[in-house]
Amino acid sequence: MSDAEVLTTALVAALFFHGNQAHARLYLWKSGLIPQMLDKSRFCRKLHALSELMYDLFHQIGMLLKATNSDVEYLLDSFPVAVCDNIRISKSRLLRSEDYRGYIASKKRYFYRIRVQLLSTSDGIPVEFVFLPGAANDVRGLNALLLNLPPLSEVYADSAYTDYQAEDALLLID
Repeated sequence: MSDAEVLTTALVAALFFHGNQAHARLYLWKSGLIPQMLDKSRFCRKLHALSELMYDLFHQIGMLLKATNSDVEYLLDSFPVAVCDNIRISKSRLLRSEDYRGYIASKKRYFYRIRVQLLSTSDGIPVEFVFLPGAANDVRGLNALLLNLPPLSEVYADSAYTDYQAEDALLLID
């Protein structure tokens, strides 16, 4: 199975099967689109080996989208990706550091998570992202993003991103 077929399978899983790679693998194999489909374990290993390529590909597509975007308005926000709930934290093997332990005040609960900072166009198309530990605040995410935007771009974010020094630095770049 080629690298392109592995990436295509992952993309099909994300777009049409809600991220379920097993269903995407089965569909592409049964339909004959990818006749030499790898088994689950080998597919996952090959997909993980291509993670840097996927990140670079997303970054290049994001740069292209920012260059061709006629609208200079961007949206910035974060969302958590839960790994496990509080009751299973002691058994978690994926994340071991306390940096990944987060708290959601609105739900009044702790859990291990990864925080995704996402910059998207006003149409909702993602152009930049960064993964951070769950305990990281939004200002840290703002500083981790490249924010390589066209001149006179406007970024809209909620009040959690209040960092006046970063805002002043971005104004000086324009």
